[in-house]
Amino acid sequence: MKKKKIGLIEKFRLLFWWLKINFIYLISKKQKNHKEKTTDLADFSPIKTLLRIIRIFFVLWVCLWLFSGIVSVFHKSQKTNNPVQKMEFVFYTDFIEIIKKFNPGAAQGELIHNPYQKTFIFIEHPKLVEENIKIYQTTLSKETSGKEIETLIELAKNKNIAIGETPKPQEGNFLLSLFISWIPMLILIAVWIFFMKKGMGGGSGGVSSFGKSQANIKNNNQDIKKFKDVAGIEEVKEEVEEVVKFLKDPYKFSKLGARIPKGILLVGKPGTGKTLLAQAVAGEAGVPFFSISGSSFVEMFVGVGASRVRDLFAHGKKHAPCIIFIDEIDAVGRQRGAGLGGGHDEREQTLNQLLVEMDGFSKHTNIIIMAATNRADILDPALLRPGRFDRKIYVPMPNVSGREFILKVHTQDKLLSSDVNFKELAKGTPGFSGADLENLANEAALIATKKDHKKITMKDFEDAKDKVYMGLEKKDKAIKPEERKITAYHEAGHALVARLLPFTDTVNKISIVPRGQAAGVTWFLPEESMFKYKDQLENELSVAYGGRAAEEIIFKRISTGASNDIKQATKVAEQMVCSLGMSEKLGLRSYSKDQNQIFLGKEIGQNKEYSEATAQIIDEEIKNILDKAYEQAKKILNDNLDVLHALAELLLEKETIMGHEMDELIKKTNIQSRLYGDEKEKE
Repeated sequence: MKKKKIGLIEKFRLLFWWLKINFIYLISKKQKNHKEKTTDLADFSPIKTLLRIIRIFFVLWVCLWLFSGIVSVFHKSQKTNNPVQKMEFVFYTDFIEIIKKFNPGAAQGELIHNPYQKTFIFIEHPKLVEENIKIYQTTLSKETSGKEIETLIELAKNKNIAIGETPKPQEGNFLLSLFISWIPMLILIAVWIFFMKKGMGGGSGGVSSFGKSQANIKNNNQDIKKFKDVAGIEEVKEEVEEVVKFLKDPYKFSKLGARIPKGILLVGKPGTGKTLLAQAVAGEAGVPFFSISGSSFVEMFVGVGASRVRDLFAHGKKHAPCIIFIDEIDAVGRQRGAGLGGGHDEREQTLNQLLVEMDGFSKHTNIIIMAATNRADILDPALLRPGRFDRKIYVPMPNVSGREFILKVHTQDKLLSSDVNFKELAKGTPGFSGADLENLANEAALIATKKDHKKITMKDFEDAKDKVYMGLEKKDKAIKPEERKITAYHEAGHALVARLLPFTDTVNKISIVPRGQAAGVTWFLPEESMFKYKDQLENELSVAYGGRAAEEIIFKRISTGASNDIKQATKVAEQMVCSLGMSEKLGLRSYSKDQNQIFLGKEIGQNKEYSEATAQIIDEEIKNILDKAYEQAKKILNDNLDVLHALAELLLEKETIMGHEMDELIKKTNIQSRLYGDEKEKE
């Protein structure tokens, strides 16, 4: 049965139906997935789906095209087992002789006549496998008559040679066949050009996009921050307000010859609100805000960082007046020549370009550079000189009033109980940054939700504070009764020594509930002051040793529970002797070792500035201070064993007690005459 050939129109019709079926299938599948995820169908794009189908079809088409070509070549080569001889061109007379000598019994013959090109091709297929297929071609001359052609055809018929004739070519067939044969190649070239253009800069991940700035720009209509959103750093806000005034009215400053600082470096610990402050400056001034991380400048490719710096300042110039904010600038602005490998690396080239852009070589009107870091000590001096970062603003940790204000800002959208006291919370969170307080408010909301509270209570905030400070409470941790008793006396020793000694921090809470890596903890409310005195530090050392002293007095043995207390006490004693000049033997001299890191551009070798004899005296002085503090803690606890026992028993009963509960317990005992030091006001 002869197979019917499929025409070009039928092929395109089949292709159309195939695309239509796949398109409908993908749409139904997409809708099903969206329904399962309960998302909005508006996010679905039929155009993207169609492009995906076309892409799949194109890949399949190319694969089929290549496969069909390989199969056709293989098929032609395997059509016969006989080897093919190269076509031989002969004269017409020789061609006639070949036909006459043809033996139909030894081979099969095929004569093809092309009247349009006036050629004859004779193909001889031998019946024996080892013989070659012979192909002969002759071209008819203009003088060849039609009668001679008929004679040749008649001769071939007599030899049982199959006769064929090339069909007449249709007009335009050559161009159409050429176009169809080159369609896959043209599509391949077009797709290659498309992806190359996209890769060279048309997309966000293109090759040329390496040199583009990665800065995010915020305009006036995008998440505007104001000074009212920044709490706890009022003095810093006042210092940057003149930047806002300059951006709003630069003529007011320029007419008197004043020049606004080109760069403002915000220095402070993590979470103090440096980035938020820069955003608030841009929001108050109503100018575009470019934000980028210092690490975004440095890539593995040479020259990318410098190119991104140039592109960033070019964008800033187009949007002037504006603020360019570089977060964590120490990633790119570290001192040059740092480390063992010397300088001239990619980071240094980026820094050099940044210095050029900020310097007077390029004048950027109404562009203010703001940067943030918590490691100002490692920045390159050339970056900090006037004309680049003219002003260095220290963003401090919030004080009590600042923490109270920050807590109020971060709880504006939360339902609070009437017993929530922000002032007490602020006092109980010393050392918390703005980010820590925001996290505290969120943790309190999570705890209240877990407990099915309708509003966030003060207890929720206290639990959140404990969780942030020490970690999650370990309720399933099995503790032996003996270990629980040791923990109770250990924490009671800390609290009692702190309560009876003057110039020590107020006890806020005592707990023997395991949290994190600690079996118990005693919280204090430190006084916020600029200075600490020698007797104050000595008493704090006694408080640190109160837990170990209680263990030795009560159990006549010591445990590993005081390891962190000893470490902190040793550190304080070393500072007293080596840095603060609080040793009578060593006098007013600093013996501290500079902890400079060699990879921050500092010297590799550190010279010892004192002798071995002096080092021995330093060790003796540190030991004397620590021994004195420990003996003082033991004396206080031995003199007040009744209070120590009562406090430990209360802890074993309630697990967590507040500072005022300890004060009520002390009032029941005759302890007024047993206060130590000159400060009787603690009672």
